[in-house]
Amino acid sequence: MKFNCELKRVVDDSYDIEIGRKLQDTLVSDFKGGLVGKTKKFAIVTDSIVVDLYGRDIYDRLNAAGLKAELFVIPEGEKSKTRQMKEFVEDSMLEKGFRRDCCVVAVGGGVVTDLAGFVAGTFGRGVPFVNYATTLLAAADASVGGKTAVDTPLATNLIGLFNQPKKVYLDIDTWKTLPEKQLSSGLAETIKHGCLGDKELFEYLEKNVEKVLECDGEACEYIAKKNCEVKYKVVMKDERESGLREVLNLGHTVGRAIETVSDYRLYHGEAVAIGMVAQSRLGEKLGFISHENEQRVEKLLERAKLPTKIPDYIDRKALVKKLYTDKKVRDGKLRFVFQKEIGEMMCFGENQYGKEISEEQIAEIITEM
Repeated sequence: MKFNCELKRVVDDSYDIEIGRKLQDTLVSDFKGGLVGKTKKFAIVTDSIVVDLYGRDIYDRLNAAGLKAELFVIPEGEKSKTRQMKEFVEDSMLEKGFRRDCCVVAVGGGVVTDLAGFVAGTFGRGVPFVNYATTLLAAADASVGGKTAVDTPLATNLIGLFNQPKKVYLDIDTWKTLPEKQLSSGLAETIKHGCLGDKELFEYLEKNVEKVLECDGEACEYIAKKNCEVKYKVVMKDERESGLREVLNLGHTVGRAIETVSDYRLYHGEAVAIGMVAQSRLGEKLGFISHENEQRVEKLLERAKLPTKIPDYIDRKALVKKLYTDKKVRDGKLRFVFQKEIGEMMCFGENQYGKEISEEQIAEIITEM
């Protein structure tokens, strides 16, 4: 005997990304205006640095507006993006009386938005959330696209889910409080977007990368908008990463492995920059990118004050072994995505953007670096 449970459904996960300055009042106004329905309880998830810069201010504004808000603070840094920290936030929310009638507000960078989005996706079997991004890295990558996850001792981002926010706020003014290394980290993902899908963005950065590091208003607005456009074009066509969305992992196969093997001594963007160099050098050997364009990629990363060589303290053999924890691995085989010159990606068949690479091929590049 069979009983068929027909559960077909159409879901509209569309949301707005607001780019501007000092968007705290806009956030409060949106909540008062029904962005998350009649919800009146808000769990603000932030980190130990951002809490005094923006987290407590948003907390005060929400409560002053007659909404109930609580702060949940995690230690800053990638080492907080764990299952244990997710459990801590969930238990803390439960202790404060939060149930299904709440909304999660992520205020911070990529670690906070990834963790908070994952919490929102499972708390009470799913509650709404918004991202208030306070770093260039979060604006370029983590706060757009609905990927949420935590890291494990084996590798980064292996445990998570797709969960789209109700809205994303990109407050460009917050970039002014970032250390230069964090601005550079965010620029790595921005340069990646230029390499994979927007030649105009890449050429703009070649002319203006120093302006971004100086937080020039016009330059920051331009790259914030361009980052959203590039990522949207990809995510719109492949939300669940069945093919095309793999291109957003450009530089990440080696980058994530370096990040883990370095025990997070490197910022995410710094690790991705090294991974970008690895894929472009291997891509040159395979005929996907000219030597001239490969050099343009490296020079732009260097001007963005990003590393382009693997630090001496990283064990090369351990790094090669760690590559096998990448999500693109299929049947135990390494797979890489490659840029095609500047502004395009290599396609190796219908909806196939990953190419199988031998361990020897990438080990040679790693040794050279």
